[in-house]
Amino acid sequence: MELMIYGTFLVLSVVAYGARQVANKGEEKKTSVSNINFKSFQKSFFLVYFLALLGDWLQGPYVYKLYAFYGFKESQIAVLYVAGFASSVLFGTCTGPLADLWGRRKMAIAFSVIYTFCCLTKMSPNFWWLLVGRVFGGISTSMLFSTFESWYVYEHSERHGFPSEWIGITFSITTFWNGMLAILAGIISNVTAETLGFGPVAPFVVALLPLVVCGFMVVNTWEENYGNRKANFGGSCLDGLRIIFADEQVMLLGAVQSLLESCMYIFVFLWTPVLDTGSTPLGMVFSCFMVCIMVGSAIFSILANRGFTEAEILKNCLIMISASMAVCCYTTRPGASVIDTCISFIAFLVLEVAIGMYFPAISYLRGVVIPESNRANVMNWFRVPMNVITCGALLCLHVDAISKDKRIVFAACFVFAVTGTFLCKRFIAVFRDEERKTDVEEPEKPGLLEAEEKEEKLVEDVEQ
Repeated sequence: MELMIYGTFLVLSVVAYGARQVANKGEEKKTSVSNINFKSFQKSFFLVYFLALLGDWLQGPYVYKLYAFYGFKESQIAVLYVAGFASSVLFGTCTGPLADLWGRRKMAIAFSVIYTFCCLTKMSPNFWWLLVGRVFGGISTSMLFSTFESWYVYEHSERHGFPSEWIGITFSITTFWNGMLAILAGIISNVTAETLGFGPVAPFVVALLPLVVCGFMVVNTWEENYGNRKANFGGSCLDGLRIIFADEQVMLLGAVQSLLESCMYIFVFLWTPVLDTGSTPLGMVFSCFMVCIMVGSAIFSILANRGFTEAEILKNCLIMISASMAVCCYTTRPGASVIDTCISFIAFLVLEVAIGMYFPAISYLRGVVIPESNRANVMNWFRVPMNVITCGALLCLHVDAISKDKRIVFAACFVFAVTGTFLCKRFIAVFRDEERKTDVEEPEKPGLLEAEEKEEKLVEDVEQ
């Protein structure tokens, strides 16, 4: 198993490199329009966001292992995980409107401080300190997956006035480098925890550095921006919910995101007990998963360049996840053989490729569908049903029958993914109708080609 994991990592790395080269050929024309202003703006976002992601990924491979190292049972570990998801439900919905009212730059600084504290709690074997850390971890995760994206979309569209079509380019790049950073995080975690023998707490100590630097970079390089500041805090929290129920395409997109990410976060908990045979290099397994995300990001770019819409790619992601979960419904049975574990590993790799395709697709669709004034608020409401579903699934592990036979949980994930596929088909139909209405109402709106011509003229003027 160990030899297979290292071999898989090498093969996947070659595949990821080849796929990215193919994707880059199709993107040359798109990226050429961003040589000056757009490229500079992207870099200011990437530098900060990648530090935040690195700090987050360093904590991924050894969370479950750390709790087991401290002597906690699977049911107790499940409670710790649930605490993180529950805090996202209770407090995460407030971080969006708070970012809109208080300022997204300030919220990004708060993320750095809170997540740093979360890492520090991992150094204690006390259950209650770890529980507090999970609560703050849930809050900071909500900030990471809403505040940074909201800041970028506002700056991209409102302050700089770049075409909305270019948002997908940025998030495709972030997904690719997100995978690179995660691979690096997996290797660093494996080296510090296993090779150097510092134990499973070591990656959390290392994560302190990028999180602290991220906070300083936000302070020194980012401008402040806001969402809807007219509403009061309580009213703003509910505004996001009203927007979701008032607009069918927003509600459908939120439902699809919740179902898909429920599968993803349940998988985050289950992959370690499914694959860990005692000597499994978990950091390298994690790195394999992240290479798959890079492959998925490149496949997204290739498909987009060949005429597939982001919504169609999203549907394909759900189909791939459905297939992966169907396989796991058989291979994760009690007393699974080594062959079963290897097949489960391959199914997990397929799921991660789908996740790599999913991130840029959903980022683009959220940027187009969700109103700017309440973007962070709506995005955090999207996470509420996901967290509820994930908490329910993990709490079911307290039932002996489910704890011993994880096929039941994977079967539930299969149902979620299939349901998400059908909802995505409905979303595609509604989204196309809305696009047609927009085209009729705004016939003179400049397209991407015109925007590119303007950018090229700007480049020529600067060179002259």
